[in-house]
Amino acid sequence: MIDNASRSSDSRRMDQPHVMIIGAGIGGLCLAQGLRRAGVSVTVHERTKARTDWLQGYRIHINPNGSRALRACLPPSTWQAFLDTVSIDSGGFGFTTERLNDLLRFTAEEITPADVPPESRHYGVSRISLREVLLSGMDDVVRLDHEFTHYEATADGRVTAYFADGGTATADVLIGADGANSRVRRQLLPHARRVDTGVVAVAGKHRLADAALPRVLTHDVNLVIPKSRGSFFTAVWHPGPQVIAPPEQFLLDNTTPYLLWGYTDAATAFPTEAVESLSGTDLQRLVLDRTVEWAPALREVIIGSDPQTINAIRVRSATPVDAWETGRVTLLGDAIHNMTPMAGIGANTALRDAALLCGKLTEVHAGTTAMVSALHDYERQMLDYGFAAVRQSLRNARQASTTNRLTRAALRATLRTANALPPLRRRMATQLGQ
Repeated sequence: MIDNASRSSDSRRMDQPHVMIIGAGIGGLCLAQGLRRAGVSVTVHERTKARTDWLQGYRIHINPNGSRALRACLPPSTWQAFLDTVSIDSGGFGFTTERLNDLLRFTAEEITPADVPPESRHYGVSRISLREVLLSGMDDVVRLDHEFTHYEATADGRVTAYFADGGTATADVLIGADGANSRVRRQLLPHARRVDTGVVAVAGKHRLADAALPRVLTHDVNLVIPKSRGSFFTAVWHPGPQVIAPPEQFLLDNTTPYLLWGYTDAATAFPTEAVESLSGTDLQRLVLDRTVEWAPALREVIIGSDPQTINAIRVRSATPVDAWETGRVTLLGDAIHNMTPMAGIGANTALRDAALLCGKLTEVHAGTTAMVSALHDYERQMLDYGFAAVRQSLRNARQASTTNRLTRAALRATLRTANALPPLRRRMATQLGQ
């Protein structure tokens, strides 16, 4: 739905709008880069006080949707900076048993043929490096130490944001890109909820230097599907020569090759409701207790991890949201369609939002589309693919935590069958991580 008052104010607004983004996450910064490249006036307001306050040291997967979004939004030199900082070894992807026997394994070439252009490829990237790339050249756009509290519509159809220090800022449109606990969403859509999925994920990092691990663990992504319960995920980070110098702590280091792992199970499988508050050493012991009969190499991944890098989260997911009456405030990324990490597409969906919204706002800037009409079209498309991604990631989370042995046996049998049928295998390879 389109707000009539906002539609009428569109006719009075000049064709060069100012855009205000709340939150300097991956999606918000990608949008800001794209808008600045298109000549659209934009500012980003971020609550943290310094760039180092939001460093996160884990590897994430950028799929072709995310790659295309980055290519569309970033200036050529910044896009090249991104390519210079991705993992130099993308590797393959394997589904294995807890004994590390393959159910189905794809080579890197099967997932992404050599003739695929750079903007349509899969990449492994350090969150630190990606954030630094997205911040490059944006010192005059990003406002640090601006903690957003609420917004108000102005008499002339614009939006004023209020900040904790008493300051304000006014723009033609306000974009809530402020993450899963979005204050913008809380005001715009007070009925929108995030729910506890009943799943807990424990993650850690294992240095690859001098690690006596099999090649499938040091070069490929792996999803371990045990017979009984839980699941285990591994991915690797092999930095190239262009990565940015790291902080001293390994937790935030993006120049040391490492294996990222995650163990997932139902929250009821853990001995305490306060599992997130346990120390890394205690979490390490818990995961080892649940993997006693697993392959020694998988257990070595856990044993050899620095306890300081091990933490647990309760996995939450957004509930479906119906279309709302479009106005001058909208949402992007986790602020609207927060999802579990079990599909590896959360960041990519936020980047897709950024590219789509950048295109719509660029049309407004060019005078070919009215502001509210552009935002309405963005919201319509974003809600469709965004919550499709939420549903997929939630299915994966529930599958990872099920204790139904028949369900697990059926999944393992399906993967073995796909491994033996080339047409099905090729189709699965092209859809992997999308």
